[in-house]
Amino acid sequence: MFRLRRFLKNYKIQLTIGPLCKLIEAIFELFIPLITADIIDNGVKNNDVNYVLQKGGLMILLGVLGLCSALVCQKSASIASQGFGTKVRNEMFRHINTFSHSELDKIGIPSLITRMTNDVNQLQLAVAMLIRLVIRAPFLVVGALIMAMTIDIKLSLIFFAAALLIGLVLFIIMNRSVPFFKKIQSRLDKVSLISRENLSGNRVIRAFSRQQNEEERFDEKNDELAHTSVTVGRLSALLNPVTYIIAQAAIIAIVWFGSVFVSEGTLMQGQIIALVNYMTQILLAMIVVSNLVVIFTKASASASRVNEVFDTKPSVTENENTAKENTNAPFIEFRKVSFGYENSGYALKDISFTVKKGSTIGIIGGTGSGKSSLVNLIPRFYDVSEGELLINGVNVKDYSFKNLREKIGIVPQKAELFSGTIKDNMKWGKKNATDKEIEKALKISQSYEFVYNFPEKTNKMLSAGGKNLSGGQRQRLTIARALVAEPEILILDDSASALDFATDAALRRALNEETKNMTVIMVSQRVGTVRYADKILVLDNGEIAGIGTHNELFDNCSIYREICLSQLKEEEVRNR
Repeated sequence: MFRLRRFLKNYKIQLTIGPLCKLIEAIFELFIPLITADIIDNGVKNNDVNYVLQKGGLMILLGVLGLCSALVCQKSASIASQGFGTKVRNEMFRHINTFSHSELDKIGIPSLITRMTNDVNQLQLAVAMLIRLVIRAPFLVVGALIMAMTIDIKLSLIFFAAALLIGLVLFIIMNRSVPFFKKIQSRLDKVSLISRENLSGNRVIRAFSRQQNEEERFDEKNDELAHTSVTVGRLSALLNPVTYIIAQAAIIAIVWFGSVFVSEGTLMQGQIIALVNYMTQILLAMIVVSNLVVIFTKASASASRVNEVFDTKPSVTENENTAKENTNAPFIEFRKVSFGYENSGYALKDISFTVKKGSTIGIIGGTGSGKSSLVNLIPRFYDVSEGELLINGVNVKDYSFKNLREKIGIVPQKAELFSGTIKDNMKWGKKNATDKEIEKALKISQSYEFVYNFPEKTNKMLSAGGKNLSGGQRQRLTIARALVAEPEILILDDSASALDFATDAALRRALNEETKNMTVIMVSQRVGTVRYADKILVLDNGEIAGIGTHNELFDNCSIYREICLSQLKEEEVRNR
């Protein structure tokens, strides 16, 4: 947690005023038993009503001043803790946005969400308690011990013994509880992961009638979380009864021995009541300390998880100054490129080919052949493991992210739209896009007809993920979004899989006619999608099995021939 103190640097005033006000409240609170004792020993004993009212008024005044101090402290704690949480979340969000796909895959999206919400909430609570109670509770314990000593040294020994015993109980219980708090957070991650999978994949689960299996899977992980929480709860449940037993035993001892001293005339009844009140204050303060230990233990576990995010450095780093481009070099060039995911073998091996500017490239191959991995290297979602990838003779690592990705429009396999209007989504790549530019992109992507059939047209509101549209409509809109930006390179990563053959053919025809200066890379498992490309790249098990036109590959590449004949009749295969 100490490493996260930088997020509190703007709240030094609150960190000073808050504890100071709480300290003032504690000082007033320590005087109350003495005033109570004075009222009993002097006012009640002598039947002096005015004296009782006078001292009672003083107690009310101290109470009001303590309340005012507590309110100032509360406001300071709220400002500092909420500000701290906001800054941590903002910084985490910014840092996560620097991650490449590798870091996101490694930590996991559900875990990152839990860390930004639940873990930061734990840290916020710790900051609030730091201001409100960290000084007050120990001060009350020490102050009550000192005040007890001013009343009677012998009886104050009971206070020291009770405080030591309560402290020992706290240490034993908290020491055993600490490991479980870390387990709770990791198991909460698993529950979050399963919840996210079930909510996002609800249709698939119902289609396969897997509701019961998923419920059992969720119950298993939820039971693990509950079991760990119950174990901690049982340990923590021992805290109150044990501390109360010690405190009540101490109070009995005070009353027992105090009665002897009263009989001897060395103590007065009011002083005994004051000592009992101080014992109660110590008990309540020690319980607060125990709760603080729980809070800070949870916060410590959360802080380590938050720091793990901050300590994770992006594997794909940015070069601010782009090298000078060479227009005579191939537009896109792969030079002996190999790539592998972390803790896996190579997904791509020794890939070499070039792409001319303005040409259309088709990439085809079986499932797991490396098609998506290859195109994800171009915008640097991942970095190559070996070899070089160049655009206009410049290594993609030498481009700034902005300059590189402004050249590229990518339509991923999974069509992702965002809540807002269709027009808002269309302007992602070009903020100042005109209505005519948006209409043109919608026409090319075969989206114009269904969009303008909506009463709101491009002002139609989309739900999160575009769930209020069909799969084919979402795919066409993501293609239109990429086209609005007018990129130099358009990557279609199996982005027409939900389209019927007629719409797919119309889309390819429109792309061919309307994007003459755009380099189009089409990834697909459909022969019909890539057959008219200027060059087709055939991948098999991460390696190039063939490069050429449709007819060349059908004659010379057995893998491509096999793919063709699995989808088309032999008389339909030849380009006409």
